[in-house]
Amino acid sequence: MKVIFLADVKGKGKKGDIKEVPTGYAQNFLIKKKLAKEATNQSIGELKGKQKAEEKVQAELLAEAKAVKDVLDNEKTRVQFQEKVGPDGRTFGSITTKKISEELQKQFGLKVDKRHIILDHPIRAIGLIEVPVKLHKEVTADIKLVITEA
Repeated sequence: MKVIFLADVKGKGKKGDIKEVPTGYAQNFLIKKKLAKEATNQSIGELKGKQKAEEKVQAELLAEAKAVKDVLDNEKTRVQFQEKVGPDGRTFGSITTKKISEELQKQFGLKVDKRHIILDHPIRAIGLIEVPVKLHKEVTADIKLVITEA
């Protein structure tokens, strides 16, 4: 019996796969647990339509990520921070991914999720710092931060 997998099934198939499986296994396990549905012409057509829509959405996300990368790669795109600095040259507060994300939104109107900003530890130094950001699984860029003394 041909089925379309609705979820990943270890050893059998991934979500969206169309495969031939034993009839009893399909009816008594896969279909009963809603892990798969029977592959009819109509359901195959629906699957192809969903896959096309998903590809279109992914292409739009990629294009958007590339546009944000172009803005971030521009030399003029530097996120300004003014922090109080102690006698040892370190800032009193630290600059976190949340602060960076908020300042990008405020200063340049760029929406970058704080979870995509790659920061090993919060920044506590002054000067020019580049922070990597993963905008899409295929697109990474650097955010340029300028931290000055207030």
